[in-house]
Amino acid sequence: METHKVAFFALLLVTLSFLAGEAFPVKNPFHPGIVMPTENGPDDDEVGTRWAVLVAGSNGYGNYRHQADVCHAYQLLKKGGLKEENIVVFMFDDIANNELNPRPGTIINHPQGDDVYAGVPKDYTGENVTAENLYAVIMGDKAAVKGGSGKVVASKPNDRIFLYYSDHGGPGVLGMPNMPSVYAMELINVLKKKHAAGSYKEMVIYVEACESGSIFEGIMPTDLNIYVTTAANAQEASFGTYCPGMDPSLPPEYITCIGDLYSVAWMEDSETHNLKRETVNQQYKAVKSRTSSGGSHVMEYGSQGIKPEKLYLYQGFDPDSVNIPPRPSNVGLSRTDVVNQRDAELLFLWHMYKRSENGSRKKAEILDEIRRTVTYRNHLDGSIELVGTLLFGPKNGPQVLNKVRGPGSALVDDWQCLKSMVRVFEGKCGSLTQYGMKHMRAFANICNSGVSKATMEEASGVACAGYAAGNLSPLNVGFSA
Repeated sequence: METHKVAFFALLLVTLSFLAGEAFPVKNPFHPGIVMPTENGPDDDEVGTRWAVLVAGSNGYGNYRHQADVCHAYQLLKKGGLKEENIVVFMFDDIANNELNPRPGTIINHPQGDDVYAGVPKDYTGENVTAENLYAVIMGDKAAVKGGSGKVVASKPNDRIFLYYSDHGGPGVLGMPNMPSVYAMELINVLKKKHAAGSYKEMVIYVEACESGSIFEGIMPTDLNIYVTTAANAQEASFGTYCPGMDPSLPPEYITCIGDLYSVAWMEDSETHNLKRETVNQQYKAVKSRTSSGGSHVMEYGSQGIKPEKLYLYQGFDPDSVNIPPRPSNVGLSRTDVVNQRDAELLFLWHMYKRSENGSRKKAEILDEIRRTVTYRNHLDGSIELVGTLLFGPKNGPQVLNKVRGPGSALVDDWQCLKSMVRVFEGKCGSLTQYGMKHMRAFANICNSGVSKATMEEASGVACAGYAAGNLSPLNVGFSA
């Protein structure tokens, strides 16, 4: 008789849940090992394996935030149930134990946040953080990987992939701590090959970088079953946040930004919502709202049919999120203090200078580094401007170099030309650096105007005669074709 009562009440519980439109999963109260029907989403049998690739494309303590973003993303996905063997991490790994880190061995991504570094796998670090390894990992090509753990995305046709990248960028390019950088068309070609191989079901890509929209604008197909969002459109910077002097306040011992606005927006959104209920589109809208308060416009590209899907299909599901209430209508509208990604380096140096002892040799060295950084930036800006003048004349130069193609148009017609022009300029004028990546549109327009390599070499040689004589030296060598 008691057995019949148990069965009856179990059936009643399930029935009432369906009739009431129960929003939350229901655990079987009679046997913890049995999952009630309402605990599973309708797509659970179709999930396959979830894979993730997390990329921090910079190095140096002044770029703390990029590795902090990626470590935070790893902890979120791991908590969501993704297995370590299915998460591939790229990061230079020079932050946690950096002599400037006030909390040795730890990394935080929020002013009041916990350590996000512990347990993060060292898949590809140091010299192994390369574009070539990234492409091989995405393709699942173990034979093409050089160094590192050898872990790749060995996905199958029913699997889903989440790719997240955080670093500096420029029109048509994403930075890497080791040369060469990631060029838009090269990345798109890898995605096309991955799709042609039939080795995944769907993919979602999030990109944090300046001008990140230019990586996909006009060249991202809509039929690859890949959905993309970017921190900025094709013409604007993205922004760092949680920096010294900002609200909310950092612990006083920190002198560098510890997060990026778009990145913390999506991760903090995921941490405060039930991802079996929240859709990809809902997160896009929330992140777009919060990021726009800082000045950049979150964009979307690729396969729009993925937008109605639930986020847990890509980021996993944290059982503790079942009691989180539904999303309020005003979510994502909070204001967050920010700094342009390209100015974060100077902000870091300035706080180093302020912290140094007055009259000390260290303080003088930091001031000299600030001066040299600003001088080299001025050198790059002036050299690009002069190259434009030599190629197109003083009246037309600025117009040609700064020309922006219409929405939906690719940055450049010939991507190999773009790489070639950058190499020519750097050979005469020095490394573009992470700062100089903002000038990539100028090189694209030089290509689009039909300028020959020989003409570009001549103009760059004239424009940078002073640099060739050894009067300047780059400090932040973080970019090259």
